[in-house]
Amino acid sequence: MSRLLLLFDIDGTLLERASEAHAAAVHEAIRAVWDVPDPRAARVEPAGRTDPEIVRAMLLDLGVDAARIDAGMNDFRVAAGEAYARLVPDDLSDRLVPGMEAVLDELAGREDVVLSLVTGNLETIARLKLRAAGIGHRFASGQGGFGSDDEDRSRLPGVARRRAGDGAGPHPRERTVVIGDTPRDIACARADGVRCVAVTTGPFRASQLGGADVVVASAGELVAAVERVVGA
Repeated sequence: MSRLLLLFDIDGTLLERASEAHAAAVHEAIRAVWDVPDPRAARVEPAGRTDPEIVRAMLLDLGVDAARIDAGMNDFRVAAGEAYARLVPDDLSDRLVPGMEAVLDELAGREDVVLSLVTGNLETIARLKLRAAGIGHRFASGQGGFGSDDEDRSRLPGVARRRAGDGAGPHPRERTVVIGDTPRDIACARADGVRCVAVTTGPFRASQLGGADVVVASAGELVAAVERVVGA
């Protein structure tokens, strides 16, 4: 039987309140690439979206036309990563969701589990953020699905499964679980036909996460929840 591929979201799932430098880097990159004086004037709900999707929505809200947005998106990805590398705090370990480090330690010790990521963060930002939080070593390079891979979050589980696959094809759907804290995490799992465990460690209540296979209130409940949804 294939190993169990666990695809973790980052913000609100692994980490909490760790987006200040991330947002500052995005705003700096928007100003540099599209010459927008105050990106913060845009009114966009970011939860569960990819960085490029958030940026597109912000720029459209500020009156930048779609063709100009498209023309600058690759430059944005580079500029945002470079800005975050300068702005990321040295230590984000205090932003780990309570109990999450112990959960990752337990799962990493299991031979039947592979830890990976599905996040709207650009990969450069995701890797730097997790390294600052002290858990970057738990997620292998060359694996996962990121906002830099596709603006559409619904495609990211498929990206992660392809990277985790072998010569026979992508990692099997029936052995893949998305773990996240927003309705968009659930939606991306459903779009790829994989299971989902939702946690209420982010901004959404359990009643708003009803589309998941299981909803839990804390990191400490994750291992049992994953085992329940895969029938382990």
